[in-house]
Amino acid sequence: MSQDTVVAKRYAKALFQLALEQQSVSEREQQLKYVVQAIASSHELELLLTTPNIDVKGKKEVLNSAFQGHVSENVVNTIQLLVERGRINILGDVLASYVHIAGEALGTADAIVTSAVALSESEKQDVAASFGRKVNRTIRVHNVVDPSIIGGIQVRIGDRLFDGSLSGKLDRMEKALKSDAR
Repeated sequence: MSQDTVVAKRYAKALFQLALEQQSVSEREQQLKYVVQAIASSHELELLLTTPNIDVKGKKEVLNSAFQGHVSENVVNTIQLLVERGRINILGDVLASYVHIAGEALGTADAIVTSAVALSESEKQDVAASFGRKVNRTIRVHNVVDPSIIGGIQVRIGDRLFDGSLSGKLDRMEKALKSDAR
């Protein structure tokens, strides 16, 4: 585990504790996602925050004006602290750690469901219910469309992959046939 990952977990845990006290865990997660997406989508903002020649006070003022009123003071303070300590580059890791910590505490998990075509809301609910029983968590489904899987679905929850795709079945069949041929 890298030093940055350990540090990101500390920031995420501190932000989670504050959010838990204020009963706003989900809101803080959404706000943190918003900030990460905003910074990633603005090359100028990202460049400003990562350039060492620009003073920290100026960076903090820009962050304040950009996010004040859109996200909580705790989220703004966390980002400002990262800037102050020269660790803005780990903001994405802070988000990932926060999502993991919140999921563990609240019994939720994110599932990335890959399908050949977009899933309907009822199909997403069915997948969430089915896999929620398997992993004993409340599942939030994020659908990714990838026509190369041909049919079926692949479900990734954390580091577990449930592959019910047609392309996955074909790959497994090919490997079985090759091992039988030897």
